[in-house]
Amino acid sequence: MFKTFQRTLLLNYVLGSGIAVFGVGGLFIFQTLELSPSEMMILFSIMVVSGSIMAALELSMYRRHVAPVRAACLNEVPSRAMLQQAFDQTSRFPVLTVKRIMGPHLFGLSIPAMTLSVVAIQRGWVDLPYRMIGLAALGAVLIAILHALIELFLTYRSVEPMLLHLQKQNEQLNEQPLHTTYHSLSVRTKLLFSMLVIGTFPIMLFMLASGVQLSNIDQVDAYWVWAALILVVIVCVATFSSVLLYDSIKRPLGALTEGVTAIDAGTLQPIANPYSDEFGRLVTGFNHMVENVTRREAENEQLLNSLFVLFAATLDARDSYTAGHSERVAAYSVELAKALGLPSHQIELLRKSALLHDIGKIGVRDDVLLKEDRLTDEEFAQIQQHPTIGIHILNQITLPDSLQPILAGVRSHHERIDGRGYPDGLAGEMIPLFGRIMAIADAYDAMTSDRPYRQGMPPDKALSILESGRGTQWDAAFVDMFVQLRREAISA
Repeated sequence: MFKTFQRTLLLNYVLGSGIAVFGVGGLFIFQTLELSPSEMMILFSIMVVSGSIMAALELSMYRRHVAPVRAACLNEVPSRAMLQQAFDQTSRFPVLTVKRIMGPHLFGLSIPAMTLSVVAIQRGWVDLPYRMIGLAALGAVLIAILHALIELFLTYRSVEPMLLHLQKQNEQLNEQPLHTTYHSLSVRTKLLFSMLVIGTFPIMLFMLASGVQLSNIDQVDAYWVWAALILVVIVCVATFSSVLLYDSIKRPLGALTEGVTAIDAGTLQPIANPYSDEFGRLVTGFNHMVENVTRREAENEQLLNSLFVLFAATLDARDSYTAGHSERVAAYSVELAKALGLPSHQIELLRKSALLHDIGKIGVRDDVLLKEDRLTDEEFAQIQQHPTIGIHILNQITLPDSLQPILAGVRSHHERIDGRGYPDGLAGEMIPLFGRIMAIADAYDAMTSDRPYRQGMPPDKALSILESGRGTQWDAAFVDMFVQLRREAISA
């Protein structure tokens, strides 16, 4: 992987320097100036010598920059600290590439080339005015900027495979993932830099070439004033254009970011799509994803609800006299919860908890659970274990965090306000909310349902018993609300 990384960077350097230094720079020198063959050879030699110095300086800087990456890749079992350092350094490589180009271009190319050119002019090897050296220095800076821009974007592409390789290697060796500690250049900065270079480079190169051609004309000073004014206008236009371009990219990206943030917050909603370009297709794909996830969530919710009803029906099927008990308790609990103003997501959890409130009775022997006569103390003690048995059963399923609240109702629906309930003997508001609601619904349905050893009592009598136990067996405020709801339903 490291060899591939280095080979790619080398190809980037050859491509960037070939286009900028020897392509544009050579064209600028040899096509702008009127030179004899011997002068062209001398200037070409100067370019080769200064270019070699530049390459040597860049190689020295490159070795320092790539050292952490090399160490992590060549080590058979690198430490996490070593991988993190290599990851950070690789993330910085595009910006390091710009620094690595700009420094050597100035100190390795421009200064040696200017010095050698002065010597060539002094020795008479080249017939050029000294002011041409200053123009050449400006040209070298332009070429360095162009070279840096080309390699910046090429390097961004080159570092991606290495970053993925380091992340994968860290996953195999360490539990803690690598964290990005370096923030790359923003899209806005890249666009501004690119537009300035693309917008100003051709005109500045043209101005320098024209300045060279007009160097012997008396009005050359007026030309440079005009050229500077044109350059200011072009810089302003390029900057304004980059801002507009960035805004056209930022708006659809911002919409997508808001959509992803909404998903993280648990809200699935499509994004308005007024775009007809590549961003339009991207937003359309996002909206299709939202639709698919929404549909699958609905299907999963429907399946989950069916499973809860199935569990309740399976339990009720053990005793024909209690068939439908779990669903009726769930319905009464939901009715009371709505009247109390509970949020919809909490009401849905309460409904699921009520459907499973007696699931622990699966673990009670049939001769005890289905006994038609009055239970002995020992048998009643076995019945009292069904809340804890239910919790044990549900813990085997490994419920997700979103469904964990249903456990409280399953465990506490037989607790009493006065602390004399089971299995934990909780009192007052120490009893979970679901338990206090379900206790009333469970008791009411038990009193009004037929049993082998007795007929179900009339609703009014059951409500009276609830009222007599308000504040001792059941939550007083909840009893008052439930009684009011049931009497309104009976009289309707």
